[in-house]
Amino acid sequence: MKPGKQEHFRQLYDSVHVQFERFCRARVYGEMDYRDLMNETLLVAWEKLDTLRSEKAFLGFLFGIAVRLLARNHRKKRELKTEDQPLLKERPSGESADRDAEIHLLYKALARLPEIQREALILFEINGFSIKEIAGMQEASQAAVKKRLERGRKQLYQLLRETPQVGSQSMEVNHG
Repeated sequence: MKPGKQEHFRQLYDSVHVQFERFCRARVYGEMDYRDLMNETLLVAWEKLDTLRSEKAFLGFLFGIAVRLLARNHRKKRELKTEDQPLLKERPSGESADRDAEIHLLYKALARLPEIQREALILFEINGFSIKEIAGMQEASQAAVKKRLERGRKQLYQLLRETPQVGSQSMEVNHG
């Protein structure tokens, strides 16, 4: 390992660490540990550092790698996944059970959105990235990001309106 390359990589990474961590936290949303995604991405970025065309593009370089790794992970999980595998590993009680159930429904609804809309919504609504920042991450115009957010919100609203009706009917049957 050349000390020059290592130091150069560290300098590039230190300047984008916070943004990259926020991106990874937003993108995994329950599918895997964000730290695993960060580590795998950094390993690939280290190996492919010589393909980086501009130091200004380093954050986008990391985002691209992370998105590809997540897509590959998602494909693998889909192949191995049994039908309707629950996100919640244990059965909490009381308010935390209700909250966890709501989060589970939100994840399921988000998973049904087109990936680009889901990503924009999570980055904007959950992680607080600006529309300008998201436009840079998604390599799109700010108008396109605004449209994705608008469409994603509408679809999410519809999906969430449909979901509780099914859950409340089954709850009535169980309690009645």
